[in-house]
Amino acid sequence: METNRMEQMEALETMAQFNDRLLHNLPTIIDELSGGRKADTDAYLKNIVEVIGWEISVMNAVSDLLAESGTPRMDKERFNQCVLALNTALASGEDAKTADALRGLIPHFETLAAAAKEVLA
Repeated sequence: METNRMEQMEALETMAQFNDRLLHNLPTIIDELSGGRKADTDAYLKNIVEVIGWEISVMNAVSDLLAESGTPRMDKERFNQCVLALNTALASGEDAKTADALRGLIPHFETLAAAAKEVLA
């Protein structure tokens, strides 16, 4: 049992580092999708979407630890709606919709960051 907790803590720590970078990069990709498109925007977006998917996987794996934090809990239903909105926007291929969907995810990843930091403190 203790080994599982240690592995969860390591995963949470790694996710927290990725989450900091994700929160740093989201405004950049949102700007690019809002009219400042660059040659590598599609590749950049693909990488960000992969990180989002990976973070969701880790978040699910460490949900017990996150539940221990004293920070506000993530609204899973609203978070899932935002993820579905991102999937729909990506499928549409419309940059503006994708930017809006990513913008909607920022508060959820900020909540995740706060919860992770609380648990890791």
